[in-house]
Amino acid sequence: MQISNKIRHLSDVGCSHDCKYCYAKSLLNFRGLWNPQNPSIANIEKLKRKINKLPKGTIVRLGGMTDCFQPLELYNRVTYKIIKYLNKKKIGYLIVTKSSIVSNDEYLKIYDKNLAHFQITITTTDDNKSVQYEKASVPSERIKAIEKLYQCGFDVQVRLSPFIYEYIDFDILNAIKCNKILIEFLRVNHWIKQCFNIDYSKYTVKHAGYEHLPLSIKKECLKKITGFNQISVCEDVDEHFEYWKNNVNYNKKDCCNLKLGG
Repeated sequence: MQISNKIRHLSDVGCSHDCKYCYAKSLLNFRGLWNPQNPSIANIEKLKRKINKLPKGTIVRLGGMTDCFQPLELYNRVTYKIIKYLNKKKIGYLIVTKSSIVSNDEYLKIYDKNLAHFQITITTTDDNKSVQYEKASVPSERIKAIEKLYQCGFDVQVRLSPFIYEYIDFDILNAIKCNKILIEFLRVNHWIKQCFNIDYSKYTVKHAGYEHLPLSIKKECLKKITGFNQISVCEDVDEHFEYWKNNVNYNKKDCCNLKLGG
């Protein structure tokens, strides 16, 4: 199984969710390529040509750079059209989004359960807190979308990314009706420190230009997540990655833990 990032953004420049902590925003903003007020629309024919070159068994990631279910999707329907084309070509797709649009009935009708995978991102369980740093659907609406997809039998995960334990009500999190969760702990640099009102002094592990929580604190945080049968942790720090892979991750070969084979 190969996850391709070749068509990971269906909006070429900018994302109206405009999350303060977004790594794509940090990469593109200084080049003048970030326009959250008026994101440009991807060229469908160009995307189709890229899809036609993908090898058999590929799973395409939709939403890796810009969200493929921004509000503008309701008008241009690029994601809708691309999903139908991926179905036609029998190419799998992993949709990563912070939008409740993903569970609208018109989209549920076209998803192929043998091809479609979903990760719905949550950074906090507090609706009021989320609007301070992201303009996506509020967490309560995302949770409803997760549960709707799960009840319909789709391969869906809660994506806790970044995981900021101070921002999570674990009673709410553990009550979500979904059996899978993917966790990515917050990693910190100078611009991230401007995004969240938390104690950064605990982030003492330095790796690849970021500051991370020690593994001991991460383990304690993870103990609070009890409502899911399948837990996966994606990790940058090598020592931490080995621990999660060997002791926690449901699928030791794939931290994305996608359901394959229909």
